[in-house]
Amino acid sequence: MAVRAAVLPAVGAPLEITGVDLPEPGPGEVRVRLAAAGVCHSDLSLSDGTMRVPVPAVLGHEGAGTVAAVGEDVTHVAPGDGVVLNWAPSCGACPACGRGEVWLCAHALDGAARVHARRADDGTELHPGLNVAAFAEETVVPGACVLPAPDGVPLADAALLGCAVLTGYGAVHHSARVREGETVAVFGVGGVGLAALQSARIAGAATIVAVDVSPEKEELARAAGATEYVVASDTTARQIRALTGKQGVDVAVECVGRANTIRTAWESTRRGGRTTVVGIGGKEEKVSFNALEIFHWGRTLAGCVYGNSDPARDLPVLAGHIRSGAFDLGALVTERITLDGIPAAFDTMIAGKGGRALVVF
Repeated sequence: MAVRAAVLPAVGAPLEITGVDLPEPGPGEVRVRLAAAGVCHSDLSLSDGTMRVPVPAVLGHEGAGTVAAVGEDVTHVAPGDGVVLNWAPSCGACPACGRGEVWLCAHALDGAARVHARRADDGTELHPGLNVAAFAEETVVPGACVLPAPDGVPLADAALLGCAVLTGYGAVHHSARVREGETVAVFGVGGVGLAALQSARIAGAATIVAVDVSPEKEELARAAGATEYVVASDTTARQIRALTGKQGVDVAVECVGRANTIRTAWESTRRGGRTTVVGIGGKEEKVSFNALEIFHWGRTLAGCVYGNSDPARDLPVLAGHIRSGAFDLGALVTERITLDGIPAAFDTMIAGKGGRALVVF
């Protein structure tokens, strides 16, 4: 069966919206009819080679939809069920999974090497960019890549739970462990940053500073929970210290992935403060510290993969916040587009504008 999809023909090449032939689901597989997919910066990182996966590939890793068919041995979902796609399923058997750190599963991305579909025009084999190939009208994924959609959350909005929300929420609650009354700075007001701002508000942070290069994002940031807004500059750390009694924030969450932003986030925290890096940067982005300042400031700097989240554990918690009105999924969406609009959404991300574009099928 042919469906339309966004295909990355080669690293650095423009996306092509074209037909692909999907197989029927085999044993342990699920076919999903997409309701929506979020356009995430990680998709851009795949297209430009910052993150390496086999190509050509169907991109898209943040999505939700309805089960169209299941293969043998699939029992946890059935045709007609609403599901959220999980791009990083845990194997349950590697050392990381054994420690309960499912977000570090050694085999989470093994599925990206499989043949997912073929181009309808010439039969070229295609891989699923980050396992789930959500930039398509329909997709076929391993059963471990689908989770039941939470009750009371529209499927189109639930797509954002698959990456941006889990990452931003987890960065605040699991990695940085923000406590009530603490001060927080979030660097980068994209989809993940907006989720982190809302999560800091839910955690009870007293002061929440949003930082971005774009002045136009202030309204978005404040709607998500920011109490202060700083336009990024050479004086950002000084401005944040001025907003926090010359101390610096307790926690900084970096959602950009650039060396200078990581360094600024670290400098913006108080002595003994905590910086969580969520942004995915390239190998050329080098961050340097001297030994004396590491000792003197007593700060911590931690990486964060997928928000250090366990989707099976965290989705029900997030659903509760959404149903109560504490977390507004709609606040993350800056535009709703069609499949054909994905290339333009990539251009918007490159320009550093907007929050989250949502592809609605």
